[in-house]
Parts: sequence; C-alpha cells; structure tokens
Amino acid sequence: MQSAISENPISTATSDRSFLETIPGKIIAVLAATLVVAAAAHVSIPLPFTPVPLTLQPLAVLGVGLTLGPTAGFIAMLTYLAEGLVGLPVFSPTGAGGILQLLGATGGFLMSYPLVAALSGGLTHFLDKRLPRFASAAIGCTAAVALLFSCGASWLMHVHHMGLYATWIAGVAPFLPGEAIKVCIAAGTYSAWKSRDAVR
Repeated sequence: MQSAISENPISTATSDRSFLETIPGKIIAVLAATLVVAAAAHVSIPLPFTPVPLTLQPLAVLGVGLTLGPTAGFIAMLTYLAEGLVGLPVFSPTGAGGILQLLGATGGFLMSYPLVAALSGGLTHFLDKRLPRFASAAIGCTAAVALLFSCGASWLMHVHHMGLYATWIAGVAPFLPGEAIKVCIAAGTYSAWKSRDAVR
C-alpha cells in the first residue's frame, strides 16, 4: 500500500519531467519572459545629456538568458521585439514606440537583446561545469553586457552621426557602474537559484 501511494502518477510525472520542459510550458515561459522585460522597460529614467535612458531592461534580459538558457532566451527576446513592432507597449515609454523606437537611438540595444540573452545563458551554462556558479554567471553576463553596449553604441553612433568620444559619453560610460551592479545581481541570483535546486 505504501509503495502504491508513493508512486502516484502525479508525483511520478512531476519528478520525471517538469511542466516547464513541455512545449506548453516553454511557450508560457517565453511569454512570461517578455512580460518581465516589458515591465523592466517601464522602470525608465531619462537623462538630459543622452537619448539613452536608464532602465532595468539589461538586468531582465540577463535574467531571461540565465533562466531559460540560450535557445529559449533567444526566442523569448525575438518574441519581445515582435510584440514591440506590432505596437504593444513593451518598450521604454521614453521612446516613440513600435518600429520608430526600434529604428531610433536605442534601437541597437533593443535589437541586440536576443543575442545578449543567448550569450549570457549559453556561456554561463558552458562555464558552469568548470567554475563556481557565481563566477560562471558573472563572466557570462559581463560578456553579454559587452555585446549589448557594442551593438547599442554602434547603432547610436550611426543614427546620430556621433564620434567615438561623444558616443562613449552618451551611450556607454554613464551606464557602466549600473551595469556592473546588474551583473552582480544577476550572477548572485543565478548562483542562489542553482544552489537551491542542487539541495533539492
């Protein structure tokens, strides 16, 4: 009787394969990720000297990559961009919205999100087998942030016809301290989450 009770189909299915590993679960996770990034986009502080606002989006994108992994993270951020293109209010409210925002001054940052999520998740998961979890996540997220700012600054330079120094001042330097904090938060959260899962 004891073994029959302990081996009920619900507990067996849950232990063998979690819901998030099914196709419906992955779809829900991807859509939930777009909502998280959209919410982070609305935590936005415009700066008087640059068209690039301070937002929580980079932290959310890193979290998506770390949580979903490179493939699902990439798909989630493509879905996010598609939502913005059709006019859903998922981008920062400091911009024009829709395709105008994607092609505007911050478009390079936005268009890099799929790659940023893929890089943060992929590199972190690769390094997980070789380094402590916090270190692997910190390296993965730092590389992803470097990619984010490379794409964002290049696009800003192109759209506004700015020189290297002006682009550095307007699109990179003011954000680096905040990005360092975001990387630490993302890496710390990832490390704690994975450690809790390992205990279970």
